[in-house]
Amino acid sequence: MDVLWAPWRLEYILGPKADQCPFCLPRDTSEDRRRRVLHRGRTCFVIMNIFPYNNGHLMVCPYRHLMNLVDLTPEEGHELMDLMQLATRVLQERFRPQGVNGGVNIGEAAGAGIKEHLHFHLVPRWTGDSSFMAFASQTRVIPEHIDSTYAALKPLFDQYTA
Repeated sequence: MDVLWAPWRLEYILGPKADQCPFCLPRDTSEDRRRRVLHRGRTCFVIMNIFPYNNGHLMVCPYRHLMNLVDLTPEEGHELMDLMQLATRVLQERFRPQGVNGGVNIGEAAGAGIKEHLHFHLVPRWTGDSSFMAFASQTRVIPEHIDSTYAALKPLFDQYTA
């Protein structure tokens, strides 16, 4: 039997499950590190995906709890795109990916895992990053611990937005 070591998952397995939307942030920033919030803007924020497809999988979300892209105000839409650009710049500096997937799933039928709160994904990609593990055992390997990724990305966001 093959064993895949992922000790960071134990926190999720044994920890309490949220009754509330994970993208509805409190105004207080004291939970930002635990929730892996990388940057707070005026109307939108950048947060790490705690169940990433690849290292550096980020999401950009409006603060408002809304489901549809057409419900964004012009200010939210502009800041959301500004933060997508900022997050891409940070990912390119930190991870040197050969590409970045960016996208949004609006509604359950479109594949939204959390359909109630609009969020955009940015996923760094490298040629061949779907290694034999993905094909042979339907497993994706995330080589860097999520806390290490947060520690590396947070100063870059702070630097670019200072």
